[in-house]
Amino acid sequence: MVLMYLSARTRTRFPLKTTPAQRILRGAAAAAAAQSGGQRHLDIGKGVSSSQPCFSRRVTKGTSATVSITGAPDLLKPKNMHYQASGIIDFLNKNYSLLMPLSFLIMNAIETMPTIQRERSAFKERSQLKHARRIVVKLGSAVITRQEGNGLALGRLASIVEQVTELQNEGREMLMVTSGAVAFGKQKMAQELLMSLSMRETLSTSKDNLRGGEVKNLLASRASAAVGQSGLMSLYEAMFAQYGVKVAQILITKPDFYNSETRRNLISTINELIALNIMPIINTNDAVSPPPQVEEEIGRKMDIRDNDSLAARLAAEVETDLMILMTNVNGIYNKPPSEDGARLIDNFTPAMMASLEFGEKSNVGTGGMDSKVKAASWAIERGTSVVICNGMKEAAIREVLNGRKIGTFFTQSQEHDLEVEVLAKNARNGSRVLQSLTPQERSSVIDTLAKLLETRQDRIIEENNKDLEEAHRLKTSPALISRLALTSTKLSSLATGLRQIAHDSQDMIGRTLSKTLIAEGVELKQVTVPIGVLLVIFESRPDCLPQVAALSIATGNGLLLKGGKEANYSNKVLMDLVGEALATVGAAGAISLVTKRDDIADLLKLEDDIDLVIPRGSSELVKTIQEQSQSIPVLGHAEGICHVYVDKDCDIEKAIKIVRDSKCDYPSACNAMETLLIHKDVFHNTNLFTAICQTLQKDGVIINAGPVLSERLTFGPPLAKSFKTEYSDLECTIELVNDMDSAIDHIHRYGSSHTDVIITEDKERANKFLLGVDSACVFHNVSSRFADGYRLGLGAEVGISTARIHARGPVGMEGLLTTKWILQGDYAVASEFSNGSRSFIHKKLPLITNQD
Repeated sequence: MVLMYLSARTRTRFPLKTTPAQRILRGAAAAAAAQSGGQRHLDIGKGVSSSQPCFSRRVTKGTSATVSITGAPDLLKPKNMHYQASGIIDFLNKNYSLLMPLSFLIMNAIETMPTIQRERSAFKERSQLKHARRIVVKLGSAVITRQEGNGLALGRLASIVEQVTELQNEGREMLMVTSGAVAFGKQKMAQELLMSLSMRETLSTSKDNLRGGEVKNLLASRASAAVGQSGLMSLYEAMFAQYGVKVAQILITKPDFYNSETRRNLISTINELIALNIMPIINTNDAVSPPPQVEEEIGRKMDIRDNDSLAARLAAEVETDLMILMTNVNGIYNKPPSEDGARLIDNFTPAMMASLEFGEKSNVGTGGMDSKVKAASWAIERGTSVVICNGMKEAAIREVLNGRKIGTFFTQSQEHDLEVEVLAKNARNGSRVLQSLTPQERSSVIDTLAKLLETRQDRIIEENNKDLEEAHRLKTSPALISRLALTSTKLSSLATGLRQIAHDSQDMIGRTLSKTLIAEGVELKQVTVPIGVLLVIFESRPDCLPQVAALSIATGNGLLLKGGKEANYSNKVLMDLVGEALATVGAAGAISLVTKRDDIADLLKLEDDIDLVIPRGSSELVKTIQEQSQSIPVLGHAEGICHVYVDKDCDIEKAIKIVRDSKCDYPSACNAMETLLIHKDVFHNTNLFTAICQTLQKDGVIINAGPVLSERLTFGPPLAKSFKTEYSDLECTIELVNDMDSAIDHIHRYGSSHTDVIITEDKERANKFLLGVDSACVFHNVSSRFADGYRLGLGAEVGISTARIHARGPVGMEGLLTTKWILQGDYAVASEFSNGSRSFIHKKLPLITNQD
């Protein structure tokens, strides 16, 4: 009976395999913690794993404790807990036995344990919010009421209820602090009031009937709250009942927190409801609450002046992991959102408070944004993470838990990367700095970067090895590891390519493409200019970073880079070198590395700051970026399904070498051959098919057969699942075709317009193939691996585009430029040309003149 009482009193869950002595000690310690009203999370003794607690994980004043004690009196200090006193040591170091009265154990615990305090710490990053277990969601009046302030926004409220229910059913412990009783009450009272006034005016003999302010006073907030509280709770009960969630209402006033007994009872009630899987819905009792004292100082105990302060106080008392304050704005701005220069603050620290400017609060509710910020700052100091977000946004609560940049995240950590909006603006400003440099100065930056790649090889390879070790630990495929690895040879090749870019970039910006004499004394020029700010997203290949950086510098573009997490160490060390090179000309902010995957979605919304997105990687990555980028154009290719067609008039020895190189030189590259098409006459009349298969198999290539080839072979390769497969590995498909026209039809049907090759000695047929295949790159007797910026003399490439607008194929410096028109004249007005006093000439001028 005693053990059952302790278990119920402290919400303790005993493991099945424990001795009586262990159970008594654990129960005694738990009961002591509960009775002392302290916040406890003790993990004591040998042989007890912190990942397998013996009790409920939640520790709350007056109701529960998490305690793990073995029969031995030894103390193992937990790594993540801090104690203000060592009273627990005195308690444990005494000798206890089963013969000792249980009350004695409890009294000893009560005497020694109140001095023990646990320090909680809030999450440091948004990505950690997914681990939040106990969450309080505060709904502001502006969120759940209609715009006019009378009545509830039922559709919006239903969406919030659904999100909260999903989290509750996931096993999280949800609490809601809700406003809205006043608005709901006003709605219910309005019709009754109008009827009452009409009757009163009819019966009254006085000429001074109720008007204006007197009528408004009849809808005073306290009366409205009294009317609306029961109706609001009934609405919540009905909504949550649709999802099988039971709720309970708790009305709170300020004195409830100032009396220790009522405070303990309040916290005990909340925890008991949570333990029973009943969600508490909490509100200030606005029908009896005193008016808010605006001048009261917020001390150690948060003063309850509105539902924001109530939510913060509750969050601290019941030790919630996360508090979400939902309002009608997107978060905290550095000044009122309606003013020019207002900027949403992504990560907020309490130190920023002094720099904020607050506007007027909404016309409903009792709290304003300053109240929310103060409440959030108070809660974060007591270990509860806080997000202030727009409750009118769809799925806002779920997005917060997913770590998305929704609203303002409160944190005490000062170690935060710059917000993506700031990085984008820095890139824009950096682009203008690069454009202002001379061609020689831009080239010198690239030369400096090339030199750093050579002189810092040891450091680069050391960091790259960390990525490779992690890749091997995760059993990453050999093809991806090959793309990830950086060697001295790769770095030397990179440096050579960068120097070529530096040499070729002298006339990139401001190059005149055309000249036209519009009229006498009026000359038009079309000149090259940078696109602006680029966002390049790439996977696996860290060598891509310095290549793209060099192209960006050469063309005067600002650049944001997002590499894959598998190359985290490599990308960071390479980015340091890029920054070092840019710093020599004062343009360090022109290029930045974005480190978090979640930042991509936010970057793709910055259409005013980013001009072009270039994804480099898997087809899945490219498709995802194309789908997410609604306003910013995307340059790239979704797939690299490249074909090699062996014509009937081929040179067999050339064909074998070209096919092998196209597949085996770098099988994971987008320009590697995926499908080999063989003319049927070559298959029947030569040993080419056998020779190619033997050559590929020596390199470990897995061969799949197309349906036509499969019918011709008795014991052949397995049937290919699809011709639209990009293997990106040592695997390919072989198929037979009747003639070149059949090959072209096959390429157009199954290809990705990337790179396609014909192997033939018939030049006329080769020319027909080159003109007939509609791909970005079409080659004759050349390996598909030549579809590369460096091999084509572009120095490097930022990617390969299969689009038909702007750049196509390997995108080098030319593809990162656009044009602008410059019109110069001594004097010209359109009206003189309209009335015939002057006439147009529109004469094309040579690009090279004596003046040039």
